[in-house]
This record gives sequence, C-alpha cells and structure tokens, in this order.
Amino acid sequence: MLLTAQLLLSYQRCHRQAFLDTYEDKSQKNAPSDFLNKLRQDRIEHQRSFFAHQTWVEPEYPKYDWQAGAQATLALMAAGVPQIRRGVLLVKYRNEAYFQSIPDLLTKVPGDSELGDWHYVPTDIRLSKRPKLEYQILVTFHASLLARVQGRYPENAFLYLRERGTYEVNLTVNQPKLDLLLVELQEILDKRQEPEVFIVNNRCNLCGWLSYCYEIAQQDQHLSLLPGVTPSRYPILQSQNIASVEALSLADPSHLAQATGLSAEVTIKLVCQAQAFTQQSPVIFAPTVANATSPQLSPAPIELYFDIEAEPSLNLAYLHGVLVVDREAQTQTFHALLAEQPDQEEQAWLQFLNLVLRYPHAPIYHFCAYEVQTVERLAALYGTSADVVQPLIKRFIDLHALVTRTVVLPVESYTLKLIARWIGFQWRNSEANGAQSIYWYSEWQATGNREFIETIVDYNEDDCQATYQIKNWLTAFLAESEQTALLPG
Repeated sequence: MLLTAQLLLSYQRCHRQAFLDTYEDKSQKNAPSDFLNKLRQDRIEHQRSFFAHQTWVEPEYPKYDWQAGAQATLALMAAGVPQIRRGVLLVKYRNEAYFQSIPDLLTKVPGDSELGDWHYVPTDIRLSKRPKLEYQILVTFHASLLARVQGRYPENAFLYLRERGTYEVNLTVNQPKLDLLLVELQEILDKRQEPEVFIVNNRCNLCGWLSYCYEIAQQDQHLSLLPGVTPSRYPILQSQNIASVEALSLADPSHLAQATGLSAEVTIKLVCQAQAFTQQSPVIFAPTVANATSPQLSPAPIELYFDIEAEPSLNLAYLHGVLVVDREAQTQTFHALLAEQPDQEEQAWLQFLNLVLRYPHAPIYHFCAYEVQTVERLAALYGTSADVVQPLIKRFIDLHALVTRTVVLPVESYTLKLIARWIGFQWRNSEANGAQSIYWYSEWQATGNREFIETIVDYNEDDCQATYQIKNWLTAFLAESEQTALLPG
C-alpha cells in the first residue's frame, strides 16, 4: 500500500474521497471539469514562474517507479545539491506499506544530519491566497518523511503562495495534527471501512466522485441533502434517532430544540425543510415576514436585475449584466457591460454606474451578497464618491435573503440555479455556471475566440432572467398564500 501526500490531502477534504480513490473503480469517477483543469494549469504556471528564478536539479527515474525516484533523490541529497525539484520521499511504515510525498522543492540548509553538515527543508508551491490548514499539514508530512530520510527533522518548512509569497509553516503545531490524521487514515484503509456519504455542496462540487456519492445519498434519503443539515448538526440529529429526511419531517420542532440544544428557529426550519422535501412543495417559513405587498417585492415601474461575472483569484469583475424591466412599457433590455481585457475593468464599472444612475428610483435585484460586496470594492478601488455609492447600495435587494427568510423550498441548496430550475427556468447552456464562466474568460484571453465572450454574455443574461423569474414567483406565491389564509374555514 502506498499512502501518498495526495491521498492525505484528499482525506483532509473528505474522508470518503480518500477511500474511494484507493478502492473504488475509477470508471465511476467523473472526468475533471474545465474549471478544475484550468486551476491545475494555473498552478503549473504558478510553479513555472517560481522555478524560472531558481536553480535546481530534478531526479531522473522511470515514470511511477517510486523506489527508483527515492534512490535518485537521496543521491542528490547526499551530493549536497542546493535545490531539488520534485524529489521523491519514500518511507516504509510496515511490511509492504509506504508513505510517499513529492515536495515541489527541497532546499539545502546548514545543520548536521546523516547527509553531512547540511540537511534539507521542503517547500510546496500553491495557488491559494492563504495558507490553508490542509496545505500546512501536507508540508508537515513532507518534513516528517524528510526527517526519516536524512536523519534530522527540518528546522523549517514553507508554502509559496500566489499573492502572499513565502509562508513559514509551524511544524511544532501541525505535527500532532498530522499524526492523528495518519492514524485515522490508516485505520480506514486497513479495515476498508467505507465512510458514510455526506453531501456538502460547496465542498463536493469539484470532486469527481460527486455523481457517484449523490446517487447513494438520494437512494438513502440522506439528511445531508437538506439545506441546514451541516456536518456538525448531523450527529446531533442522529442522537435523536433521526437518520432520514422522512424521519426529520415527522419530528416535533419544540421537542427537538429541547433535546438537542439547537435553537427553536433552527429546528423549525430543519423540520419545514424536510417537509418541503418529502411533499415536494414550498412551505411558508415566516408568516410575519412573508408579505407579497412588502416594499421589497412591490412591482416598480422599472426594475433592474443585476449579476456579476468575476475571476476571484485575480480580483477581477469582468462583466456587469443588467436586465432593465420596464413594466409600464412591457419591455426587457439586457446590457452586458464587459471588460474584454483585465485593464478595462474600470471602464466596465463606469458604464455600469452610468446605466443604473439613469434609473435613480429603480430597485436593483440581485441574488446573494456578492454583487453588493463587489460594488463596494470597485467603488473604493476606483475612487467613486460616497455620495454616489451609498444611495445606490440602498437600492439593492437581495432575493436570496428574501427567499430564505420567508419560504422553505424543496431544493437541496438555495442557489440561483437550483431555485430557478425548480420553478421551471432553464439556462440556454445546461452546463453553464460561475466556474465555467471563469474558464471561458481565460480561454477568451488565451485564444481571442469571441465565441467564448458570447457564451459568457448569454450565461449572464440567463442569470439575470433567472433572478427576475424568482422575484416574480416569490411575489405570486406569497400573494396566493395570503389569499388562501384569508379564506374561511
């Protein structure tokens, strides 16, 4: 058995992923998405940029012959090579079982070891903006294996991050965490204990096993399919013998709150969510808040629906999409305010301001907080007056907040895509999403093929239309619910 650094990284992200990577038929795993391939390519470019300014030697060995790779790496270390790129560290921890890691860089530093009056310290090159714990644990794993190989624990270990540069990892703090993880991982692999399925949308979306696990979760009516059932709340519900969506739908919220210590609001929403899921119909969550005639939902002569496409890793907002709905004239006009090149971001921002200021009384509907956060960031970045920005911000209405405060829907996540598709809206490109848009923009930058730009614009327009349709549905549903509540009997 080979317990690799990559397997350790997978285990930190999802225990089940590490198990499936080891034992399951790989044909069940989906191919990497375009966005994931882009991230991998971006990391390669980040590494190339780093190594372009370094002098290094890379061990030579037959592909996948890790024993030969470890021997070639040790020979370079024994020769005192200043820097070794992608050296192989291989340590036996029991019969026919090995730990293996391939640090991006091993650097020679002074200090006695079995090699001589020098030893090596590891560096991993990561695309992340911050030193995520999972990466710190990985570098600690490198250091732990290095200690076995060179007869001395490294004094230092480093991450090289895209924006932050060099970050020193605290090995003393992270070694106990690593030791615990390795014991857990070995036990799962040795006993072939397949971890339970648990769907966490924001964590599982880029995993190739998502479809495989999702099918199992659906068959089992697994609680993780419900919004609000987090990994920390799941064992609490299990302690009350609630292990399925149906069981939760039949629970008494008050009793559940008393028995678990969860707040009454949380238990009410969890039970309502389960009921909506089992009945496949929406449920009013907050009657005192749900009001179709509230100022935020009342029809205005002109309404704006706003959606941004952005590349977070570059802090770049490359498209401001605005759908102008004139209810009196019964017209809809979509505006795509696009930065075709990154240096045109300010121009797109000013075009957006000019457009929305033409309609000073029109509410601006959006979905989730990202649009407001980005508007505030761009205003600060480009010196837009507070006299302009503050009245503008007051016009923003977050439909995600309105939906989640007032109703419970039979959806697995309160994303724009799932809610809009549930009410019957379809995107022109069924594969389109925010991550795919980032990939398309990078391909436009690389190829100059305008089809990528046109695809992004179509996708963004559909996002704005979806936001518009959700607003219309919510208004109509709340109005119908109010009317039904007023009927006698």
